[in-house]
Amino acid sequence: MKQYPSRLKYKKNHKLNFSNLILLDQKNFFPIYGKYFLKAIESGKLNFKHIEACRKSIRRNFKKMGLINIRLFTYFSQTKKALGSRMGKGKGAHNIWICPVRKGQIICEVSSISELKAYKALLSASSKLPLKTKIYKICY
Repeated sequence: MKQYPSRLKYKKNHKLNFSNLILLDQKNFFPIYGKYFLKAIESGKLNFKHIEACRKSIRRNFKKMGLINIRLFTYFSQTKKALGSRMGKGKGAHNIWICPVRKGQIICEVSSISELKAYKALLSASSKLPLKTKIYKICY
């Protein structure tokens, strides 16, 4: 899984402000691929380590069965200046790549697995994340 985008339109982003963040793509709020999914109850930021820990815990519970679909990608960079540097001399280098998550956004989806295993896997994945999440099931 890719950690950050290979190309950028601009070198560095402005500081992220959640009050101004409007996700234009509403597709992240509705399930597409899976029958069971993990949904964020609160807004926050996820970095690549959070997403990868979530994916690994689901995969560990599935034991080579079932399908996982991660719906997030870390496309937003946060910069940080060196610790002992003085004021001025421009903006710092890329420090961490994050993914802003809004309330109600789907984090991951799973399918082709029994309900008990899916619930267990998503429960272990939600414990790895710094956000409050809830497990949902699609009822047709």
